[in-house]
Amino acid sequence: MTAAQSAAPRAEIGVIGGSGFYSFLDDVTEITVETPYGPPSDSLFLGDIAGRRVAFLPRHGRTHSVPPHRINYRANLWALRSLGVRQVLGPCAVGGLQPEYGPGTLLIPDQLVDRTKSRVQTYYDGQRLPDGVVPNVAHATFADPYCPAGRAAALTTAREQGWDAVDGGTMCVIEGPRFSTRAESRWHAAQGWSVVGMTGHPEAILARELALCYTSLALVTDLDAGAETGDGVSHTEVLKVFAANVDRLRGVLFDVVAALPGGTDRDCLCTAALQGQDTGLPLP
Repeated sequence: MTAAQSAAPRAEIGVIGGSGFYSFLDDVTEITVETPYGPPSDSLFLGDIAGRRVAFLPRHGRTHSVPPHRINYRANLWALRSLGVRQVLGPCAVGGLQPEYGPGTLLIPDQLVDRTKSRVQTYYDGQRLPDGVVPNVAHATFADPYCPAGRAAALTTAREQGWDAVDGGTMCVIEGPRFSTRAESRWHAAQGWSVVGMTGHPEAILARELALCYTSLALVTDLDAGAETGDGVSHTEVLKVFAANVDRLRGVLFDVVAALPGGTDRDCLCTAALQGQDTGLPLP
């Protein structure tokens, strides 16, 4: 760690989500972080929860101006790690693919299917960075894409708060920003996948490549197009349901922050995805 890094504000846990998760906290510090991959979606906002320092990053920018396929995912995860973050919580809005996962359902996924098309999803592609560093090509273990310790903490906390949270399930991630056609939605459901969203990938794999623990909390805001007979899902509907549940979700997130293992106590698969490989990339 350089002298500049050690003098910079630090955080232990990162939350990638909207401004509604931190806007009411006292003494929030806004900082700008530069990365070798360009700017993250927005400034990072640091605050204290349950005695732990947390960095909040608006995934789509504070005005929701960055669509899912244009998010600089590499910069976002790199910025969090550069502040000392080792645990990342990724709340997101999703569509339900199975009839039992209606609006208001909270699902803690344990699997992921990538159906995106144009997103850069690795730090280790052999491409030269602006500072001259050329990372080696490396292959991350990703059979289980989410942190088991984080999932356990999220599930226990949600249920203690009276939320009938779903333990496990598959998140299908599509390119966006459009929603699925009915045919696509029915196909996704026929595979047995649980929910569909637009931002869960490549967040999870980039976190894994940086040896970060990543936990997704998926809030169902609608029944996806194939499960409906009406006009299909709309952005207005998504925002309405998310707003109705944001206080409950925020409460879960803050209690999960208190329950997550500390950085020195991590004993999970997330820390060893690139074990034994010479990546050639100094991590912040």
